[in-house]
Amino acid sequence: MYFMPIFLAIYFITPGKFRNYTLLAASILFYAYGAPEFIIQFMLSIVANFYLVKWMCATENPILKKVYCAISITISLGLLFYFKYGNFTLNNVNFLLSFTELAQLEWTKILLPIGISFFSFQSVTYTLDTYRNVNQPMNHIGDYALYITMFPQLIAGPVIRYCDIADQIRERQYLTTDRLHGFYRFVIGLCKKILIADVIGYYVDNILGPSNYDVLTSGQIADIADRIAAIDSTTAWIVIFAFTFQIYFDFSGYSDMAIGLGRMLGFKFPENFDNPYVAKSVSEFWRRWHQTLSVFIKHYLYFPLGGSRVPEGRKYFNLWFCFLCSGLWHGASWNFVVYGALQGIFICADKLFLVKFWEKIGNWAAHIFTFFIIVLTRCFFRIERIDLSWAFIKRLFAFDFTPFHFSDDPHVYTAMIIAAIFSFITLTPWGLKLQDWVYFTDYNKKQHICVFIIAVFAFLFCISALNTTGFSPFIYFRF
Repeated sequence: MYFMPIFLAIYFITPGKFRNYTLLAASILFYAYGAPEFIIQFMLSIVANFYLVKWMCATENPILKKVYCAISITISLGLLFYFKYGNFTLNNVNFLLSFTELAQLEWTKILLPIGISFFSFQSVTYTLDTYRNVNQPMNHIGDYALYITMFPQLIAGPVIRYCDIADQIRERQYLTTDRLHGFYRFVIGLCKKILIADVIGYYVDNILGPSNYDVLTSGQIADIADRIAAIDSTTAWIVIFAFTFQIYFDFSGYSDMAIGLGRMLGFKFPENFDNPYVAKSVSEFWRRWHQTLSVFIKHYLYFPLGGSRVPEGRKYFNLWFCFLCSGLWHGASWNFVVYGALQGIFICADKLFLVKFWEKIGNWAAHIFTFFIIVLTRCFFRIERIDLSWAFIKRLFAFDFTPFHFSDDPHVYTAMIIAAIFSFITLTPWGLKLQDWVYFTDYNKKQHICVFIIAVFAFLFCISALNTTGFSPFIYFRF
């Protein structure tokens, strides 16, 4: 609570040419506080990647250039694999060893550093964008370190490619209108998180338990299994709809806050969401949901695999494989593998026949069917055990519905209604105009005064609500 105002005060009184250093120092301090056990490896990898890319660009030997590039990528992805997938890999190896007479492997369980996926992916974009001559490498290690560590988006995105921000790190404008619009965007994200996602999330956690099953004991997981088995279909549908809205307003709220804070600091980060729940196909949904991750996968995985320039069968395999990797990126457990595989299957089905089917049945039917596909696959995203996910899906279709009473939890249901309104409001022309006015309009002086007053009151209300409920981490912090 104290970090942000103190940082902003120091940042804005710092002369322009020194502001990068202020932001870098604050970012390192921010990350060191959040992940102190990882800070040494974090900084060493930054130094190593900076010089490897510098040597890569300096050499004219094509083989040596590839070697430097490969080592740099290995460092970035190696850290990601070790910290994020080490436990998962060892558990699966031991599972296979249990069918043999060989002794199982032992090691100390690894803690997952916050934001490891975003840090690793941005390191990869820097290496590959310079290797492909899309951008020149940074001249100063401080500039590179700032790109990697910048705290507004480091923890939960958006994933910012080097080519999108290289020029802004070197030089950017500091306009009062940008600071104001950045503040408004930050407050919008804060409201999404505190007033909608947190309210809904508290209800979901009461039914399904914590979202991270790695921290639970076998007894706690057994208790969750009993709770799932006992719920009726009405409750099951309310819970999965609730989580569908929770994750959207949680993650898009953080993206809004990151984009807003970045704009206050003079940066223009790429957009990360574009009303994903109004999509008419799963393919369109992924063009609207976590857009920066989709762009990353397209440029740094799909295209290198051959993209659409390969035989038809290979093209569909590439698509499916990319979404399989996307699912695994979200978490090191088999439920995320299933989640990604299902998304890939629906993407391929879209290309083969589903989009034509959606066009035949009409827009509204396509909206509804696509949304229900997204809702159902969320079961594998939220419940981190495949057997429990299937058990929950069975409760959805058990058809033992009970009467719904709004008075049972009016606060949660009100938040869900508001979430639904803002999720689908852009299906109407006036809703789309309202969104464009709020997000993208350059206000005149009177409009700025009115919006600023509203934003201040909303900000204070959110802070008050946060103080009442306590600490509330974002879902994507652990990805």
